[in-house]
Amino acid sequence: MKSYIVIPARLASTRLPRKLLLRETGKPLIQHTYEAARQATRPSGLCVATDHAEIQAAVEAFGGRAEMTDPHAASGTDRVAEIARRMDDVEVFVNVQGDEPELAGESIDRVVDLLEGNPQAVMSTLATPIMSREEFQDPSCVKVVFDYRQRAMYFSRSPIPCPRDWDDSQLEESIMMGMPPHFYRHVGLYAYRRKFLLELAQMQPSELEQIEKLEQLRALQAGFTILVGVVTYSAVGIDTAEDYRAFVERCRNR
Repeated sequence: MKSYIVIPARLASTRLPRKLLLRETGKPLIQHTYEAARQATRPSGLCVATDHAEIQAAVEAFGGRAEMTDPHAASGTDRVAEIARRMDDVEVFVNVQGDEPELAGESIDRVVDLLEGNPQAVMSTLATPIMSREEFQDPSCVKVVFDYRQRAMYFSRSPIPCPRDWDDSQLEESIMMGMPPHFYRHVGLYAYRRKFLLELAQMQPSELEQIEKLEQLRALQAGFTILVGVVTYSAVGIDTAEDYRAFVERCRNR
């Protein structure tokens, strides 16, 4: 099954202006993400789908591939779909966010494997255990619940499942006893079958999507199957200046 990675990358960003071009490490942030994604073994290749010539130039300067996409695209998914329309020989497209410089290549391979092993599913993503109450209650931490067949049931910014009677031991006790965790954080990495991706890009935002501001709910509310693979650890994306400073420090200490 042929797969391909697309990294949507727009120049504008609200909380950290021009973050994909920040280069205190000696490399632009987008290069770190590109090099991390290249560690995956399943996809046949990758490109950056951007809205701006500066990002295209930065990617081509380090030898990467960049494709210009509609500057008015509403989301990263729309940029991935635009690339998919140009590549009809690819069965699965992986959406890697441009601000994920420490993403593991194994995580990308995992979402591809999920679709290969489950022909009925049209989309896959990942989740990782939540280990603190602060994270569990943080609206910026998107939670996911899924059934015994790894099919997503719901994604939310609210705590789900929400314990009627809270006990701090619920966060770690099950893991320490060798049982599955109770709570999972969604990891924003997606793989889509090409046909479904093109269909998804044409759908109107759903009611739940607009309430939660979570695009994956569009597919779920329309009745499609999203598979969820569990990983024990997932790197955090770069959203703020503090996130970037911490990333720079980790790079210097390697």
